[in-house]
Amino acid sequence: MQMIAESTVQQLRSSLRGQSLCPGEPGYDEARTIPNAMIDRRPAIIARCADAADVIACVRVAREHDILVSVRGGGHSIAGKAVCDGGLMIDMSAMKGIRVDPARRTVRAQTGLKLGEFDRETQTFGLATTQGVVPTVGIAGLTLGGGWGQLHGKYGLAIDNVIGADVVTADGRLLTANASENQDLFWGIRGGSGNFGVVTSIEYLLHEVGPIYGGAIFFPAAKAKEILPLWREFCEHSPDELVNQATSTTLEGTPVFGLAACYCGALADGEKLLQPLRKFGTPVADMLGPMTYLQIQSMFEPFFPSGRLVYTKSNFLRTLSDDAIETLVQYVGKSPSPYTFAPFVEHWHGAATRVAPGATAFPHRQYSWNFFAWSMWTDPAETEKNIRWTRECSEGLKPFLIAEAYGNYVTDEGDAIAREAYGCNYDRLVALKNKYDPTNFFRMNHNIKPNPAVAAQKV
Repeated sequence: MQMIAESTVQQLRSSLRGQSLCPGEPGYDEARTIPNAMIDRRPAIIARCADAADVIACVRVAREHDILVSVRGGGHSIAGKAVCDGGLMIDMSAMKGIRVDPARRTVRAQTGLKLGEFDRETQTFGLATTQGVVPTVGIAGLTLGGGWGQLHGKYGLAIDNVIGADVVTADGRLLTANASENQDLFWGIRGGSGNFGVVTSIEYLLHEVGPIYGGAIFFPAAKAKEILPLWREFCEHSPDELVNQATSTTLEGTPVFGLAACYCGALADGEKLLQPLRKFGTPVADMLGPMTYLQIQSMFEPFFPSGRLVYTKSNFLRTLSDDAIETLVQYVGKSPSPYTFAPFVEHWHGAATRVAPGATAFPHRQYSWNFFAWSMWTDPAETEKNIRWTRECSEGLKPFLIAEAYGNYVTDEGDAIAREAYGCNYDRLVALKNKYDPTNFFRMNHNIKPNPAVAAQKV
């Protein structure tokens, strides 16, 4: 574990406007804890930044003293990248400034905000943009990794709605990145995770979003084999306004197979469009109906509480073929934990898939189906069993999976995951890393490694 000299700690503390925490101090353990209980790391110091100036101070001190840095926005990274052992955690959770411009339909938000806080502010004006599905997730990590959400069919991923950002780079500069300034960096942060700097604020486009029709409907787990082909056909004819998901989980102790949907058009159209789901079988619970956008955005929150142990596997499906469905249903209702969502399939379509793979750093635009196994459990003694089952589920589906993945859904499994997350854009991202972070200062992420020769020239 890296050690930081006391004089360096004091140097950093004296340069901050925000709070700082070291081991043994009140609040330290709470500040280092993130939602995934699999992660138990102890930074030498946590800097709870008050503003971009604090972030700049952190980067400059860490660079001067060769200190390992991690960056926390919402802390929801399944891979646990927000926390480092023995280094400096730049914690932006106190940076929650947000300003909506209803006339321009834009919003500028600091990156300590969580999805629920962001949505609440924008919905005050009847506006929204794609921002995930769980309100406790931070906007920063979600957006920088791509940003799948309930509105992606109509309005694209979160990154497709980003029009600008402020970024503290590895040399301690604060840069503005948009379509006219630092365009290469603007391209890279839209899907390149935190590889190029600390993003301290993001500006998004907003869209008019009123009440929606949607929710979830659950059937007996044994009906999954009958339901999946019907659901596949239903999704293939879905308009852009409709986003669909399907998963195996447990409801009140009973294994179920659930379908979730969000229709962001006229309520009457949504009700008519989703009516066929009720004919797939006899539901054990029907939660479909009209609701506010904030209600559907918070629907999944009870299922993803902080403090559970979490392990995931995820890749895009080549196609949701009959053979793939046959394999998927073998794992329905079989997880060793009642809290697990697996197998889970998202339907990706519409505006998010009409963007060229090279238009943003996130390249995976051509796939219609995304698979993941999101395993959660509470007893550490059950860890080995749950990890093994999750891997078996993913391995069983391997013949139907593509070696490309949505980085926000994967745990930390080294270079292979980085290649899968960045796909055909990987080499272009390496060139960008060579320019903005040639020494790999920002490496607590799904890491894009710079060319060693370039790094040597920069030292």
